Amino acid sequence: MNAADPPDTVRDVTQPTSIPSHSDLIGRSALVTGASRGIGLAIATELARRGASVIITGRKPEPLEDAAASIRAAVPGARATAFPGNTGDEAHRSDAVAATVAQGGGIDILVNNTGINPLFGPLMHADLSAFRKIFDTNVVAALGFVQLAYAAGMRDSGGAVVNISSAAGIRSTGAIAAYGASKAALIRLTSELAWELGPDNIRVNAIAPAIVKTRFAKDLIAGENEARALQNYPLGRFGEPEDVARAAAFLASDEASWITGQTLAVDGGMLSTG
Repeated sequence: MNAADPPDTVRDVTQPTSIPSHSDLIGRSALVTGASRGIGLAIATELARRGASVIITGRKPEPLEDAAASIRAAVPGARATAFPGNTGDEAHRSDAVAATVAQGGGIDILVNNTGINPLFGPLMHADLSAFRKIFDTNVVAALGFVQLAYAAGMRDSGGAVVNISSAAGIRSTGAIAAYGASKAALIRLTSELAWELGPDNIRVNAIAPAIVKTRFAKDLIAGENEARALQNYPLGRFGEPEDVARAAAFLASDEASWITGQTLAVDGGMLSTG
């Protein structure tokens, strides 16, 4: 290297890099479920940042209102409205889709992010009522939202559905077996819907995050579990909600106009470790 050459620089690849904001979703209308915090809130914020009108759902009114306010604060001029309710309630699902159409003039983007996991441990000791509740919330409700979005406008105008699955739906974990089974079902549902709805110009994709630093995942990385789990991540860190949000925004945008029926692993390379 001669004196005129710039010195070598080393970038810390263990930290997320910033990505310029886009405005590719201006005029789009989005519904994001389970968006009081964590991944859902990050997705809704990213969609709003890119120009979409956003309705967010969650069970508890006050945290959901706070989430909507945080979106409006982060994105001046954003249309972000809280619509609290229980995802398992068919009337709530119908009303949430109607609110999305009323605010944004249609429904172009649906993000099924709601997910619960009241069961840990072996399936042989699983309470079947809790098991059914997991599938009702993580799978059946997602299909219900798609059916309603289809009838409310996607059938005629097309659109994009993004289902938030999990790496646990691809690789067995043992500890969260019931949750993993529901997320595997959501992946299969994604591919079936993509096949069925493609002729209507509706794209359906899934995202399979590994461990993302949210309250939902805190027990998985508590204490000594953190260092042990990190050994399975080639990129040397757990995910941030924004990592998933940017992937969801991409799949919802025209940049992904020829992508459907796919499950995108956003996992720091975890699934590549076998």
